Amino acid sequence: MTMRRRAFIPVLAASSLAFSLAACGGDEADEVIGTGASFPDAYYQAAIAEFNDDHDFDVTYDAVGSGTGKSDFGEGLNDFAGTDSLVGDGDGPEDGSYQYIPTVAAPITIPFNLEGVEELNLGQETLAKIFQGDITSWSHDEIAAANEGVELPETDITIAHRSDGSGTTGNFTRFLDEATESWTLGAGDTAEWPSNAVGGDKNTGVAQVVQDTDGAIGYVDYADATELGLTTANVENKDGNFVAPTLEGTTAGLDGAEVNDDLSFNPLNAAGEDAYPITAPTYLLLHTDQDGDKADQVKEFVTWLLTDGQQYAEENGYAALPDGLAEQALTAVEDTLG
Repeated sequence: MTMRRRAFIPVLAASSLAFSLAACGGDEADEVIGTGASFPDAYYQAAIAEFNDDHDFDVTYDAVGSGTGKSDFGEGLNDFAGTDSLVGDGDGPEDGSYQYIPTVAAPITIPFNLEGVEELNLGQETLAKIFQGDITSWSHDEIAAANEGVELPETDITIAHRSDGSGTTGNFTRFLDEATESWTLGAGDTAEWPSNAVGGDKNTGVAQVVQDTDGAIGYVDYADATELGLTTANVENKDGNFVAPTLEGTTAGLDGAEVNDDLSFNPLNAAGEDAYPITAPTYLLLHTDQDGDKADQVKEFVTWLLTDGQQYAEENGYAALPDGLAEQALTAVEDTLG
């Protein structure tokens, strides 16, 4: 599959961003501003570029991370937020102030940098033990058992993780928490990683740590991992198969997920022979009290994103929503914004 490189949309300088965010609560600003998750950024930037070319107002999206996006949302500093994780206590938004709108889904890949090793199988329990620091060498017997015939060096493992509050971290740790018995670090947008782990800002920062460090392993969204040419592991799924991160495996995971009344859903470790187990959804948060011209603009953009805009998902490394879920999301947009 040939992936489109993400469209370039300039990131505002801090002073101009603050000015724009301050203005976004009023109808006078002919711009819709979103902030939040970096996980779906490649898709949002490509889709927004197409939208802005053919509409009479502009949309911008600043990938500051799910945690900051939710905080901005709670303070009224954006017109919508992007998040890969659900709203929790202290995130910013209050109950009743938001509506989840799913947009796309994608694998969370497990990139590694190990000289001489191009393919690697990792079991779920093994993955948990690596990321909480119980397995510290690539030559460990548990890794070797799943990689017969692979010459594994006695290189120390370096864990690369997100340094910012992140929905990617939330989904990855939730997977480990739900799928394994070994994981003890809980699930959330941040985690108490081992003291020798190395943090990176956003998915690109984690990718950079992996690229620069022999023996490193991390977790990175599919779009960035593919664009940067990272080598990624095959991960054991619920059926016991080692599966590479692909959009086909993501779709298989989506097919087995149950959608909740609030349109949140959990495709992590879904059953299916070909399902990739670390499949993550991503959402927009919409303000339930938005009205006037701004509400009309947000509605127009999000409705487009769920219809015409879905065609830009696959070429940028994401799985489009199943038709039924897209219809539910469109109904929720109409109910929320009128």
